[in-house]
Amino acid sequence: MSEPTNVPTSVPPQLTHYAMHCRDIEATLAFYRDVCGMTLGHDRDDNGLRVAWMMPTGGDAGIYFVFISDGDPAPQRDGDIGHMGFELPTREDVDRIARIGAERDCIAWPPRQDPPPVGYNCALRDPDGKYVEFSYHE
Repeated sequence: MSEPTNVPTSVPPQLTHYAMHCRDIEATLAFYRDVCGMTLGHDRDDNGLRVAWMMPTGGDAGIYFVFISDGDPAPQRDGDIGHMGFELPTREDVDRIARIGAERDCIAWPPRQDPPPVGYNCALRDPDGKYVEFSYHE
């Protein structure tokens, strides 16, 4: 992949957050807290919409997810493997997440070993049906 050639600023833009609407913000926040280990970093009312920022636990590093209430996200279509990805420290952690997904009936794909650079991974569906991948050695 080549370097960008027409960046309009002296420093390339840095990705900081991904904002998305959700149907049930409480269920969404609980999923990303309990399954993904994220922490609520900011929570506010914005003209009648609840806007909550989830961040990686332990600090400011990484990308924030901004969840906005009262959304109607389209369900993920069959065959669509678009997803957000989380790296885990061990294969056993991937297996543990898969067990949680099975218990919650939200597993999108069971643990599998994919060729490099992907590694060992599984995916769950969040409360809105978006795929969330958990991988080891990606």
